[in-house]
Formats: sequence, C-alpha cells, structure tokens
Amino acid sequence: MSANSAVGRGAPMNSVPKGENAMSSAARGEESVSSAVKSSGSAKIRGRNPGRADRVKRGLTSRWATVAAIIIAVLWTVPTFGLFVASFRPQADRREGWWTIFSEWMPTLDNYTTVLGNATISNDNLALYFVNSFIITIPGTIFPLTLALMAAYAFAWIPFRGRGVLFVMVFALQIVPLQMALIPLLQFFNGVDIGGTYLAVWIAHTIFGLPLATFLLHNFVSQIPHELVEAARVDGASHAQIFRKLIVPLSVPAIASIAIFQFLWVWNDLLVALVFSGGTAEVAPLTAKLANMAGAFGRNEHLLPAGAFVSIIVPLIVFFALQRYFVRGLLAGATKG
Repeated sequence: MSANSAVGRGAPMNSVPKGENAMSSAARGEESVSSAVKSSGSAKIRGRNPGRADRVKRGLTSRWATVAAIIIAVLWTVPTFGLFVASFRPQADRREGWWTIFSEWMPTLDNYTTVLGNATISNDNLALYFVNSFIITIPGTIFPLTLALMAAYAFAWIPFRGRGVLFVMVFALQIVPLQMALIPLLQFFNGVDIGGTYLAVWIAHTIFGLPLATFLLHNFVSQIPHELVEAARVDGASHAQIFRKLIVPLSVPAIASIAIFQFLWVWNDLLVALVFSGGTAEVAPLTAKLANMAGAFGRNEHLLPAGAFVSIIVPLIVFFALQRYFVRGLLAGATKG
C-alpha cells in the first residue's frame, strides 16, 4: 500500500496537504483504513490455513451452537431474575423462595424507597455511596486507559533501547497477586498523606489496571498499517499529532472494549476501594455499603436484592451503550494475524 492510498484512496501524492491538513485527511480515511486492517488480517488468516475461518464461522452459527447459547443465557439469567423478583418482595416474605411469586404475588417498592431514601439504615443510605462510586469509577477507567494507550503507542511505534525487555516486564507485572501489593501501597499512601482519599483509590486502580490494558492495546495499535504511520511522518506529523489524530480514532473499538471491562472491574470492586478509601461514607463506594447493609444480625437482609439491583443498573447501561464497540473490537482482534 502506498502512502497515497493510505491517506486517501485515489488522492495523488502532490495533492495531499502538509502538516495538520495531512493529518486531517488521514483521520478522514479512518473507515477505509479499518477495512484495510481487517482485510489484511483476514488475508493473513486465509493464507495460513485456508478454510479454517469459514469452518469456525459455520460452527459458531450452526443450529446446535445457537441452542447451546440460548441454554447458557437462560441459566445465567435465572439468578438475576430471582434477584429482581426478590427486590420487590416485602420483608415478611424474605425467607420464602422467589419462585413462590407464581402462587402469590404482592410486589412492593418499599425496599427501593428504603435503600435510596431512608437515612436511618446504618446512619445513611445508598445515594451517597452511589455518587462515590461514580467519582471513583470514571477516573479509575479513564486514567489507566489513557496511560495504557500512550504506552502501547510508544512500545509499538517509537524505537528506543530496551523496548522489548521493558514491554515484557510490564506484561509480567500481571502475575503479581493484587493482595501482595495492598499493604506496601497503603503504607506509601499513608506516608504521603493521601490515604483514605479519592486520589489514593484512583492511583491504585490505575496501577492495577495498567499492565493488562497496555498489553491488549499494544496488540491492536501495533497492527495498524505501517504505511499509514509512515505517510503521516512524511507529511511532517509529530508523534503527538500521530497519536492524537491517527492512533486514537483508529483504536476506538479496542478502547471501548477494554473500557467496559475496566469500568465493570472498578464499579464492582470492594477490596481495593475498601483498603484505600478507609470505608468512610465520604469516599467508600457502593459495594462497601452493600457489604454492610444486612447489618450484624441480618435484620436488613430483605433490602439486599434492591440494593444489588441499584448497583448493577449503571454497569448494564454502560455495557449496552458500548456493546457495539465491544463487538467491533472483538472482530477486529479476531481478524488480525
């Protein structure tokens, strides 16, 4: 692929604008480049093992595969459905199974009203912790993804001594158990007087999420056509311009895919947030409140289903909002050589 075809199909070399205009042209060619990436990856796969991709596709789209997928989906949905039903049951029926709704159905919104508005449950309610979870999760997702994408670009497209060794070391950090780093990191945060604050939780989630995000994004960024990056360099673009106007737009499917996992991890996390936030109502997330909602003697256990459903609403919205990018990211990765 020539530089001209990488920047814009059919555009002659002498008609390609310089500097910023050239980068804009490259950005507008995002769709054609993405298609080129996928086509190139598919061609590589077909070249290695002709017919294998078609056999895999036929197997995954067969009738039996569809039936198996439906059965798995139903089995996974039953507990969630039971939780949803139990969230509308009155306190007097908390010991009965959710399936008794088919013989006696008396739904009530009292549980949701209590968990969201009653400040007498353990001195506060879920609303404050709900806001805390947003404050923790949004930066806890953006920070590691931003740093990981910058690191992935550096490892893939900026030559420097020891690049391969350093990348292997970053990837090897994933084998370090999370629990081993909690105490040393907590001592460090307390030493610099940021323990029990949002900043400590953000840094912890960024550190723990950075190695895997860097590895996954590097696999995607390194497969961007070399001719496209070289064309941008010939046009005088700096690394910052290439990263901002070329790498970031082309990596949206991969970024969205990893963002879903990182968001779900941070939102549902209890261990990291509880250790570094101190469990106070000013900083602790929703999961910390759910862990203590039932009380010491389980007197509020009937509120747990409602509290759990409140906590999973946001992850569901995020997943369904980004699922199309998630599928595109999976397909793009599947067609790479």
